[in-house]
Amino acid sequence: MNLQTQIPLTKQKHNLINYQSKLLLLGSCFSENIGDKLNYYKFQSKQNPFGILFHPKAIENLITKALNKEEYTDKDVFFHNERWHSFEAHSSLSVINKNELLNSLNLSIQQTFEQLQNTTHLIITLGTVWVYREIASDNLVANCHKVPQKKFLKELLSVHEISESLEAINSLVKSVNKNIPVIYTLSPVRHLKDGFTENQRSKAHLLSAIHEVVEPRNAIYYFPSYEIMMDELRDYRFYNEDMIHPNKTAVNYIWEKFKQVWITEDSYKTMQQVETIQRGLNHKPFNSESEAHQIFLKKLQQKKETLLQAFPFMNF
Repeated sequence: MNLQTQIPLTKQKHNLINYQSKLLLLGSCFSENIGDKLNYYKFQSKQNPFGILFHPKAIENLITKALNKEEYTDKDVFFHNERWHSFEAHSSLSVINKNELLNSLNLSIQQTFEQLQNTTHLIITLGTVWVYREIASDNLVANCHKVPQKKFLKELLSVHEISESLEAINSLVKSVNKNIPVIYTLSPVRHLKDGFTENQRSKAHLLSAIHEVVEPRNAIYYFPSYEIMMDELRDYRFYNEDMIHPNKTAVNYIWEKFKQVWITEDSYKTMQQVETIQRGLNHKPFNSESEAHQIFLKKLQQKKETLLQAFPFMNF
């Protein structure tokens, strides 16, 4: 008896990820889950220079500004709740010093421009298409930073608006990196603050729009993170206590599926070697001064040095 549905997945034939790949991940908090896995296994990856971005318009805005090398100035930031913020970046970038924020934003723009030129894979995870428009400027924001809601209008982007935004992202990226594969995925995180029905409407719009632009012949792909969570892991034991975010077990499960589809089998051995070192680094001995532990540390150092000879970019 089969008590679980399985999403049919096949190994990609082209544009696979290996340890020579350079990856950039943008989007919702689930992109950080996958990004953390890539970092754990010491792939060459960067994630969310502007912090978590939930909707496609925010990602499009970041890419547009990066490619135009636009500079942030005083007019682009504001002071609220004793911190300086940008409506175009996540609150993780907010600080108490205005110049520090401006420097951080402009450095991130520069780094994003360089990464878009040099990256071999762009992974974009979309979370929601409920967006907030600041009434004063008539601009969509990436994050409201707890500014009173009366200062915004809440909107649901249409499928057409989303697909237009995704087409713009694809064109912009490929204008500086012609052959880059773009991998879209839909975040399984449930945006229940918008409402149960509203969350489903948002996900439906995103799914429809993504599949209007996906075209493997043009190196535009889709990975079904959302479907794996909804159909293979359809049980609350795979959620955190908030019943919104996938828990560690779910993230590990989806990561294994991603690995099977997108990472070269030649990389698996290196991943195992990295994991052995990572576990060794996290090992807590009963007696750190014992001879056995000193031998263990020496062997661990030898394993690190062997890997670094082959992959000098790794940093433990």
